[in-house]
Amino acid sequence: MLVFLFMIFIGLLLGFIGAGGSGFIISILTLVFGIPIQTAFGTSLAAMVFTTLSGAYSHFRDDNIVLKAGIVVGLVGAAGAFAGTRIADVLPVSDLKWLTSVALFLSAVLLGVRLFIIKPQHTPQNADNSDAKVPAREEHSRPVLLSGPQFWASSVLIGLVTGLLSGTFGIGSTPFIQIGLLTLIGLTLRQAVGTTMLVILPIALAGGTGYYSIGDLNFTLLAEVVLGTTLGAFFGAKLTKIASPLFLKVAMVTVPVIGSILLLL
Repeated sequence: MLVFLFMIFIGLLLGFIGAGGSGFIISILTLVFGIPIQTAFGTSLAAMVFTTLSGAYSHFRDDNIVLKAGIVVGLVGAAGAFAGTRIADVLPVSDLKWLTSVALFLSAVLLGVRLFIIKPQHTPQNADNSDAKVPAREEHSRPVLLSGPQFWASSVLIGLVTGLLSGTFGIGSTPFIQIGLLTLIGLTLRQAVGTTMLVILPIALAGGTGYYSIGDLNFTLLAEVVLGTTLGAFFGAKLTKIASPLFLKVAMVTVPVIGSILLLL
C-alpha cells in the first residue's frame, strides 16, 4: 500500500512535467523500498507497456507515427531488450547500479539536446499558403523512409542499441530512440515523438517478458506502480498549464539526473 501511495505522488510529478520517469521510478523502488534492482527493472519495463499504449494510439490517430520505421525499430528493439534482460541477470548488482546511473545521465543529456537544441520544424512566414500544410523537411524526409538499405541499417542499429539499453537497465530509452529517429532516419520532430511511442511498446513487452522468465517480475508490485503512477499522472497533467514551458523543460531534464544520483546512494 505504501508503494501505491508513493507512486501516486511520483505520478503527480511525472504527469505535471510530462516525463516518463522510468529511471526515477527504478531509483525510488531500490533506494526507498529496497526492491532488488532486477525486479525494479522488470517492473519498470512491464509498466511501460500500459503507460505507452494510450500515447501510441493517440499519436497514431493524429498521424504522427511512421509505421514502417516504428515496426522495424520496435521489433529489432524487442530482440535487443530480451537479450538485455539476460545481461542484467549475470551482471553484479553494484555494476548494474552505476551503469544504469550512467545511462540515465546520458538520457538526460540527450533529452536536453532534444528540448533545447533541436527545434521543431516551422513553415517560413513568407511561404506560399499552398505549401503551409507540409513542412519542407517533412516533404524531403518521407521518400527516404520508405526504401533503401540505409533505412534498414539505421533502423536495425537504433533498435538493437536502444533495446539492449532498455532490457539491461530497465529504462525506456526515449531520448536515445528519438535522437536516432531524428538524425539517422530523418524523421521530423513530430514524427519522432509519435513513432517513439510505438517503438517502446514491443521493447517494453519483450523486456518485461524477459524479466518474468527469470523470476524478476512481481505482479503485485507492478499493479501498485501502474495504478499509482497512472492515477497520479492523470491529475498531474491537469496542473501542467500553470508552469512555464522553460520550467517544464528544465524539470524534464532534471528528473533523470536525480534518478541517476539516487542510484549511486
